[in-house]
Order: sequence, then C-alpha cells, then structure tokens
Amino acid sequence: MAKSVLSDARFHNEEAAFAYVEAELWPNGPVCPHCENADSAKIGRLANVRSKPSKKHPEGVVRVGLRKCYACRQQFTVRIGTVFEDSALPLRLWLQAIHLLCSSKKGISTRQLQRILGCGMKTAWHLGHRIRFAMAPGNPGQLGGLGKIVEADETELARSRKTKRPEGFRRKTHNPVVMSLVERGGEVRSTMLDHRRVMTHIRAFVHKDSHLVTDQAQHYKHAPVATHEAVDHSKYEWKRGEAHTNTLEGFFSVLKRGLVGVYQHVDKKHLNRYLAEFDFRQNNREKLGIDDVQRAKHAIRGMAGKRLTYLDSSA
Repeated sequence: MAKSVLSDARFHNEEAAFAYVEAELWPNGPVCPHCENADSAKIGRLANVRSKPSKKHPEGVVRVGLRKCYACRQQFTVRIGTVFEDSALPLRLWLQAIHLLCSSKKGISTRQLQRILGCGMKTAWHLGHRIRFAMAPGNPGQLGGLGKIVEADETELARSRKTKRPEGFRRKTHNPVVMSLVERGGEVRSTMLDHRRVMTHIRAFVHKDSHLVTDQAQHYKHAPVATHEAVDHSKYEWKRGEAHTNTLEGFFSVLKRGLVGVYQHVDKKHLNRYLAEFDFRQNNREKLGIDDVQRAKHAIRGMAGKRLTYLDSSA
C-alpha cells in the first residue's frame, strides 16, 4: 500500500513543520523581518525558550523555531510577515489545512476543517480565508499576447435547481455574476462583476495583441484586442475551428459544483477569495505536472509578505 502524504512528519511534529516552512520561505537561509539582515553568522537559534504563563498553559509553552537577530537584537520566527503571524494554531495544523485545500478539487468546507483539525469554527473559517488570500496572485499581469488565444465568458452563480423553494418563492435577479478569462494552455483569472463593466477587465487583463474568443454577448463587440471571434450559443454553435469557450465551460462546472455543493453559501464580499482558490488550483493542476505536494508548496511560497486579520477578513 502506498504511503499517505498526510503521514509525513511535518503534519504531526512542530519542529518538522517549522523546518519545512523555513525551507520554502527562506531558501537561502533565515532573514530577519525587522532589519532584513540575511547574514547567518548574525542570526542565532534560541532553544527551549518558553512563552509567558497563561490560564491555559500555567508553565508556558516552548516557542519552536525562535531565532534572534544580533544586528537589531530582535527575536522572530518564520511566521512573522506572513499569513501565519499572530495565529495560535500550531504550524503543523496550518500545513494540514493548506494541503487539504490544495488537494480538494472542489474545496473543503469550514465545518469539515473544524472537525479534522479539532479547532473552533471561527478559527477554521479565518484559517480558510487566510489560505485563500495567499492563493491570490500578488501582481497579476496580462493574459495572452501576439499569437495567443484568450477566452472570456461570464456565469451567474444561482442556487441549485434541485434546491426546494418555499411556496410563493420568486426568483431573485441579483445573483452574483463571475467573469473569467483564460489563456489557452495558460492561466485562468476570475473576478466578480460589480459596477465596473466587462470591458474594464478586458482592458486590464487581456493583452491588446491577443486573439479574443467569446460568445455573442454585445459587450464584447468592440473589445480592444487584435482580433475577436464569437460563437453563437443561441444557434447551438459550440465550436468553429479554434473559436470556442469550452475551456471556461469546464472551469465553470468545477467552480459551481464547489460553491453550491461544498460551500453552499458564499457572501458576495468574500466571493473573490473563493474565486482565487479555484483559480489557484486550476493554474497549478495535474495536467501541468503539478501534484498535490507541489501545489501546497506554491501556496506556502505565496504567503510571504501577506497579512489578513480577522477583522479584515470579516469586513
């Protein structure tokens, strides 16, 4: 029987967890987040240092991974300056949660995370949002370019048709609408449409030399790109040569199954973080040679320089 990835030491031992994260975030050795000192000769490791006593831990707890910079005389760990900062959750549980979100094609619910990690519901909820926040690209560039094809399409996130409605229910018309762009053979980028028009996102994220493929929606009629083709779904035209939006249709099927079947209800103010999660898994998929372990590594590397407090995530 093949050995499970979740049996690795980093998921069960705090020292191994810190060593794993340090290797990903500090590939060239520790760096002081206070003064940016990277001279290993001036950075020491502090062992057996205990935290201040508390009601839960009267004798304190040993601070794993603690280091001291002798250039600025400050103490730090690899958590500082990342989404791990100010989290009381052990780092090994963080790694479990990251692996679960990266390996679950349609996501994993807050309640499921809570049961697996044995933590509180609010902790699991905030934990999931911080991981999604880290999955979002820091400086996303434009998709496409000369000789490249970009697909654009939108989808409405309505409730499942199988969901029973109360008698006298009237269908709401303000369901969130998601717009996605995908470069053939490349990345996908999704966003919730708000007061900004579709063309705003086309100008921002699609290179002007690209070949854009869409459906017959009128807002694509004057797209600022080199060439534009459209398929007419109203006439059951799904593909005409290289013109089709089937890549996005497949992505939308996974997105909707995740949002409806796993998360069930997503508030509009949090939707872009969930979209970043689905985009991340699509952009780091098995077909590109990226397995679950590598995908989790990519997520950890994206956590440097990002902070998300509970108040910010719930605002």
